[in-house]
Amino acid sequence: MKAPRSGVNRRDLMRLRRMGSSAARQPSAVPDAASATDLLRVHRPGMGSSFEIRLGARLPGAVELASRALDRVEELEKQLTIYSDDSEVSRLNRTAHPGPVAVEEGLFRLLELGRAISEWSGGAYDVTSGALSLAWGFVRGPRRVPTDEERAEALARTGWGKLRLDPATRSVSFDVPAMVVNFGSIGKGYAIDRAVDVIRGHLLPTSALVHGGRSSLYALGSPPGRFADRWEVALRNPFDEASPLGVFRVRNRAIGTSGGAFQSFTTGGRSYGHILDPRTGEPADGPASVTVLAPTAAEADALSTALYVLGPDAARDLVARRPDVGVVFVEQGPPDRGPRVVAMGLGPGDFASC
Repeated sequence: MKAPRSGVNRRDLMRLRRMGSSAARQPSAVPDAASATDLLRVHRPGMGSSFEIRLGARLPGAVELASRALDRVEELEKQLTIYSDDSEVSRLNRTAHPGPVAVEEGLFRLLELGRAISEWSGGAYDVTSGALSLAWGFVRGPRRVPTDEERAEALARTGWGKLRLDPATRSVSFDVPAMVVNFGSIGKGYAIDRAVDVIRGHLLPTSALVHGGRSSLYALGSPPGRFADRWEVALRNPFDEASPLGVFRVRNRAIGTSGGAFQSFTTGGRSYGHILDPRTGEPADGPASVTVLAPTAAEADALSTALYVLGPDAARDLVARRPDVGVVFVEQGPPDRGPRVVAMGLGPGDFASC
């Protein structure tokens, strides 16, 4: 989903930690005698950010494998973007009312996942909220506060309950015209999951870390070598980038982070963040950041957005129902104590505060 680039990624709130002696290498620089703990890093621009895959440098065919995984990301960007009129999602937005429109199987499953999270969240996350993002200028710009009439008109074209999915025919229809499906808060995670599928299909057992913009990632297996059983990912401090707040340790799990301050604009003395509450059409007044650990990157991305809007009480309810999900909130603390970190549903060793 190519978008105009800004100086700071809107959700660039995590930093990958270097594992042991794993110096960053370009693919062509990896020697035959690479250490068992050396990591090869292959990266490529995509979806308005940058995707990177880290594999063991001694894995046969590592560069070709990473390239195929990134090719898959590129294919999905062409399918999911709303910045191209001929993408499958753009065609869907034009034709699904009155519909129905048959869509590719993976896209249909993604819509099912998005609608399920919308239903669980009571609409705090909504894959059909693209009209609101357009009204606020967060998609094509310029960023602006819409009038009450413009916001009401966009809200009338928003709502997961107006999205009809027919599994029998794998088709989609909209109850109202001019609805806009936008996968901006789940598409990057979905692309990471599909890239991981490519890596899992390798002939040899493979571990890898796949991330998009350091805000969405999946950790497959354990880091190369025998010195660590999980990948380590530092949680950035939204108020002081040089001082991480903690370290996640993950294996066969995804992380997604959402924060409102990293794509915002100020007018009339007030700051407006890009994470909108689809129920009101207004920017959500959330914490500094929300990070979710989940079985898939798509789910981690969407849940982090939903919980940014809903807050800690909903997170407690979620982790009580889902033992495979963990959540970390970062909130502004007292001036003399720094940020407040609240963790929920994490197992032993999943996260350690700095």
